Amino acid sequence: MNTHPIDEWISLETRRQFFGRAGKGLGAAALAAMLDKPARAESGGVLGGGHFPARAKRVIWLFMAGAPSHLDTFDYKPQMTDWFNKDLPESVRKGQRLTTMTASQARFPIAPSMFRFDRHGQCGKYVSELLPNTGSMSDDLAFIHTVWTEAINHDPAITYIQTGNQIPGKPTLGAWVSYGLGSLNRNLPEFVVLNCEPRGQALYSRLWGSGFLPSVHSGVAFRAQGDPVLYLSNPDGVSPETRRLMLDRLQAMNQRIYDDVGDPATHTRIAQYEMAFRMQSSVPELVDISGEPKHILDMYGEDVQKPGTFARNCLLARRMAERDVRFIQIFHRGWDHHSGLPENIRRQTKEVDQPAWALVQDLKRRGLLEDTLVIWGGEFGRTIYSQGTLTKTNYGRDHHPKCYTMWMAGGGIQGGVTHGQTDEFGYNILEQPVHIRDLNATILHRLGIDHKRFTVKHRGLDERLTGVQAEARPVQEIFV
Repeated sequence: MNTHPIDEWISLETRRQFFGRAGKGLGAAALAAMLDKPARAESGGVLGGGHFPARAKRVIWLFMAGAPSHLDTFDYKPQMTDWFNKDLPESVRKGQRLTTMTASQARFPIAPSMFRFDRHGQCGKYVSELLPNTGSMSDDLAFIHTVWTEAINHDPAITYIQTGNQIPGKPTLGAWVSYGLGSLNRNLPEFVVLNCEPRGQALYSRLWGSGFLPSVHSGVAFRAQGDPVLYLSNPDGVSPETRRLMLDRLQAMNQRIYDDVGDPATHTRIAQYEMAFRMQSSVPELVDISGEPKHILDMYGEDVQKPGTFARNCLLARRMAERDVRFIQIFHRGWDHHSGLPENIRRQTKEVDQPAWALVQDLKRRGLLEDTLVIWGGEFGRTIYSQGTLTKTNYGRDHHPKCYTMWMAGGGIQGGVTHGQTDEFGYNILEQPVHIRDLNATILHRLGIDHKRFTVKHRGLDERLTGVQAEARPVQEIFV
């Protein structure tokens, strides 16, 4: 008698089949129940509604890869004008062993920012002339001047702030949020990544990966050209009706496997196929901005018409927020200014200033900002001293992990506040340090998650985003 190929596959003696059959016993039944728990809780997340009432439902992370100079954007140091081309005092460096690119420099000449800083809003925040739109919404923002990290190079530093560890392989923040809180919608992924036009340091998919969490929680990277998501369109000759029939048959086959083996990953696979089918209509509708009013497009700037630009991605982020995508991350590269900083940072800030302002204002007008947390910043800061050639109009800056600036808005964050203070050189923290673990704890807290209680057992450790043994605390001083 001929057997069906699926029946033949199921009949093979596999490790999974062993556990499925052993489930007839009491002990194995308990094991199967534990294995099935994540699959049953998946749509709502393993934390259900979180540990306490959330102030934010979703996150939009504007990541400036390459490390923007805090000294030329938000951390105003007018005293440095009189220090032009003088050496940074040894007492400020405090015996620090320089291990970055300027380690072999004979001297460390101070390069005051050549850009004017203007006061903005009722809070009177000083912001560089490079970011006039961002400055104009200072009363909506919380500026954190004392973010710091131990990482000194780009890849480990971005990996660190994304995953809580400099060594690759751990789940990213977006994956943790997806796993913990689940989805707010049926037709789009919980975690979406938008990469801007290629420039500067390379980025890798592990920066939005799920690590040891189920793969369904990895970020889905949208593309600027072709299908927004790979393999979204049906092949030539395959109609939507045919695809639906194929999925129905595939689901029946997977269900037979699950009934026999009891592997919860099979249910995850079924859910992913179904999500892909729904995305065939939801994603094209999402990325089609032709129905946006002209005044909205004008808010984001002329680049909004170009796929892959920061402006277009900010508009898409707003559209995703409207559709309740849980975690949206935009990567904007090209901030690694070891030389020629004035020219290069002008280009970078021009690309991001108006769109970031438009995104916050657009969310605010639609009533979405109050439960959407928006974050802007990079992986570390920049040195006050120049790397390479120094003139009053041309200089570069090396990596500086000891302090830098980020801003946050919405989602229960108080606007018009400045947290922390650096010294007159923008080199050391004077008060209220915020480690990147504290930053991640803050993001989780606004989403209703206690970072200390959000753990996953992996290789004998109770892993968490903020580290197994490390200390971290939410920055409650900036909360509403």
